[in-house]
Amino acid sequence: MSLITLGITVSYAYSVYAVAARYVTGEHVMDFFFEFATLLLIMLLGHWIEMKALGEAVDAQKALAELLPKDAHVVLEDDSIETRPVSELQVGDVIRVQAGENVPADGIIIRGESRVNEALLTGESKPIEKNVKDQVIGGSTNGSGVLYVEVTETGDKSFISQVQTLISQAQSQPSRAENVAHKVASWLFYIAVVVALIALVAWMIIADLPTAVIFTVTTLVIACPHALGLAIPLVVSRSTSLGASRGLLVKNREALELTTKADVMVLDKTGTLTTGEFKVLDVTVLSDKYSEEEITGLLAGIEAGSSHPIAQSIVNHAEAKGIKSVSFDSIEIVSGAGIEGEANGHHYQLISQKAYGKALRMDIPKGATLSILVENNEAIGAVALGDELKETSRNLIEVLKKYGIEPLMATGDNEEAAQGVAEVLGIQYQANQSPEDKYKLVESMKNQNKTVIMVGDGVNDAPSLALADVGIAIGAGTQVALDSADIILIELANKTTRKMKQNLVWGAGYNFIAIPIAAGLLAPIGITLGPAFGAVLMSLSTVIVAINAMLLKLDPK
Repeated sequence: MSLITLGITVSYAYSVYAVAARYVTGEHVMDFFFEFATLLLIMLLGHWIEMKALGEAVDAQKALAELLPKDAHVVLEDDSIETRPVSELQVGDVIRVQAGENVPADGIIIRGESRVNEALLTGESKPIEKNVKDQVIGGSTNGSGVLYVEVTETGDKSFISQVQTLISQAQSQPSRAENVAHKVASWLFYIAVVVALIALVAWMIIADLPTAVIFTVTTLVIACPHALGLAIPLVVSRSTSLGASRGLLVKNREALELTTKADVMVLDKTGTLTTGEFKVLDVTVLSDKYSEEEITGLLAGIEAGSSHPIAQSIVNHAEAKGIKSVSFDSIEIVSGAGIEGEANGHHYQLISQKAYGKALRMDIPKGATLSILVENNEAIGAVALGDELKETSRNLIEVLKKYGIEPLMATGDNEEAAQGVAEVLGIQYQANQSPEDKYKLVESMKNQNKTVIMVGDGVNDAPSLALADVGIAIGAGTQVALDSADIILIELANKTTRKMKQNLVWGAGYNFIAIPIAAGLLAPIGITLGPAFGAVLMSLSTVIVAINAMLLKLDPK
């Protein structure tokens, strides 16, 4: 805006001088009041168009805020309903959500069942079946049933509020490309001032002062690097909004640029390439002291308090067979290995095949995940679980190969389970990987000067997500995983970077061509620009950059 200020100041000051000179000398001296007024009008029009484009680019936060209804139906102790503003809800309040209504706040269902649409919040396109004890997100849309929800989060701690914070942080955080744009813009300022001074002196010698002022003002106005200053922020704002509308949260804008330079992507298996919805394929008895029913009861008992997909599948398997779970006195997590607990005076562990560390004489179903039930360091049983491949996994691998990124699966599952998935997808793999192994794998690749993307969805992946150049949390994930992640999309990063480059080339290239013409370089062959036309071109360049940014789109699902 400094160049615009200089141009307007020179134009206005000279016009005041021209009017005063007329009264003093009685001779006609040309003024630029018309050009000055036109310049202001065109500048304001261009600025309005620019702000409109910028406003559309950052509509994601507003759209998220509008998902929350203004009022909530609070259930009182006598089961009567009181309507309160959402802002007055407190943790522990019970709210009723009718069919078709948006959920007012994050909470847990205590009564009712329905299908809830979370597409605008998480990117999950299909409505999700919700029952008692399931969590619901404020802003999601209830389907056909009536839900009674106990509020668990309000205000700044709610899901929508945290997403809005992420969007705001991402949009205010400068990227490398934006820093480059700012440097080029600063160079253009000095170039324009120097060229304008040269034009002023040269045209005073060649022609006269009014002519010199015209070329000087035109040079200052046309060189305004407004388009360059908006080239990157507009694209990033648009990109961030597109991502948010598809459940993709950009926390670190530099990650967008790093993603396009990635050499390898390390992928977790469970919940990332596969659905994470396990089913028990086989329960094997490895000790003469126990029957299959007793082993199943111990498996269900030790997993009873866990929400992990594997645990839930084992518990469900026992219930389906009518087997009662064994009651455990104490249960603790074994970091990176499994779980352990006490029951009936015996100490049991349910751990991975790698953590057990001994060979087992048993047939493992192809592609199955194996967990070993151990008593006094001896295996007494094993459970094999199957996990289905996600429909989108094949597309992901195709996209990675298209962009020249090598996919590598690193999983804590056994060799057979890992090999089964890897063969279907046609990728390399590392099996029996503990969290520390994954961390060392990422570290070794970075030591080879490779740009590494890590993809995961659980607490165990958080160290690797943080170490990688770009961490990607897939699905709902856990808060630890999300806090360690940078972005959640490859396609968005590549398209965003391409738009950034286009806008940078246009924003800088336009100025290097326009400045010499505005200074009168082509005047000898009859090509000149006036201040008003210079303002038109300058505003037009800004509009072109804005339109190009708004053309950034993601392919529909």
